[in-house]
Amino acid sequence: MIDDFAKAHLHDKLRGVREALVWKLEGLSEHDVRRPMTPTGTNLLGLVKHNALSDARYFGEVFGRKPPVDLPPWDTAGWWDATHWATDHETRAEVLDLYRSVWSHVDATIEALPIDAPGYVPWWDEDVMLLNVMAARLCDATRHAGHADILRESIDGSVGVNPEGA
Repeated sequence: MIDDFAKAHLHDKLRGVREALVWKLEGLSEHDVRRPMTPTGTNLLGLVKHNALSDARYFGEVFGRKPPVDLPPWDTAGWWDATHWATDHETRAEVLDLYRSVWSHVDATIEALPIDAPGYVPWWDEDVMLLNVMAARLCDATRHAGHADILRESIDGSVGVNPEGA
């Protein structure tokens, strides 16, 4: 019983964080969603892309499920760093479509597997359960949503997880 509750609770929180992250792009110009806002070049669209590709890898490769996007081998030099920026050839619509496609994949993976389903994270060199991956992705996505909150506030003063500022 607690397994079902924990899985549903974590899944609900993951959905909330990804909705908040996407909301951070609403109403902004193309310039503002791509504008580097930190010395490392962090920008809003890049945060969305990074979360999409991270989710695709964690909820795909880790559990032997084919993600909705082709990914290079996890140890491809420079790949991980390149997930943080949308290229000039990737439109906002394409990045959002990718993220939504990955959401469907993530949701299907979570719904199909029990919370103690085994997986393997090669970049951690660790055997895991779905619980571990859900918790790790929730932490990481929440961290990036916080980054997005700061970036959005710097652009136009908007804060919170939705348009009402909650």
